[in-house]
Amino acid sequence: MTLKVIISGASAGLGRALARYYADSGATLGLIARRADLLENLAAEMAEVSIYVADVRDASALRTAAEDFIVRHGCPDIVIANAGISHGTLTECVEDKEVFEDILATNVVGMVNLFQPFVSVMRTVGQGSLVGIASVAGYRGLPGSGAYSASKAAAISYLESLRVELHGSGLSVITICPGYVVTPMTADNPFPMPFILTADDTARKIARIIESKKSFAVIPWQMAIVARVLRLLPNFLYDRLFARAPRKPRLNHKDHKGHKGSKENYQVPD
Repeated sequence: MTLKVIISGASAGLGRALARYYADSGATLGLIARRADLLENLAAEMAEVSIYVADVRDASALRTAAEDFIVRHGCPDIVIANAGISHGTLTECVEDKEVFEDILATNVVGMVNLFQPFVSVMRTVGQGSLVGIASVAGYRGLPGSGAYSASKAAAISYLESLRVELHGSGLSVITICPGYVVTPMTADNPFPMPFILTADDTARKIARIIESKKSFAVIPWQMAIVARVLRLLPNFLYDRLFARAPRKPRLNHKDHKGHKGSKENYQVPD
């Protein structure tokens, strides 16, 4: 049976690697991203693909994309909410408020927007997998990355709630927490990134997790150990260890001014 797979944030980084993996496996793809040129170039390499230029914050655009894919190809087997943005943020800086809002809207509400149009039709069919790409950054709050850590912690909790809601429906809800992956999102991180994986390696691991229908997984396994240790650290020790840790660069607000709604000045996987 030919798999039908929806992927958001598909034009670059991990999303692009996932698209190529499933295309090589013979899947029919629905690819969603903001950047039309990159999306069209990727689609040109593939046989069975429909592309949708959309921002995941736009619920109406995602509903339209979902309806078109279902008419053309039928109910998807796998829906992967991969689109996300990341940037350093500081609560004390008023100019970072918009960045906080954009990160939370994209990384959390964008996941809801992607899943929502597919849930009822997948329920009717009685099968399929809803896959959310969270992060080990959601295990504990990282200094200078309050918005990103909060968004990934929220994504983890949201996916768990959804999994319980859909228990017994035949649908699988899968939470995947990658560690560091070689993508544009990590390109300017000014700190060591242990156990970093290529996007292609991560995509292969994610595909195996989805196939096994494992409800929760951290990639790679070494980062699962690190994340669990960090979660167990008492606050006083965690605070001492991370208070002076290098921080992700903040957005250049001068470049961002006048570009509300655009993510071109963020580190973006789509």
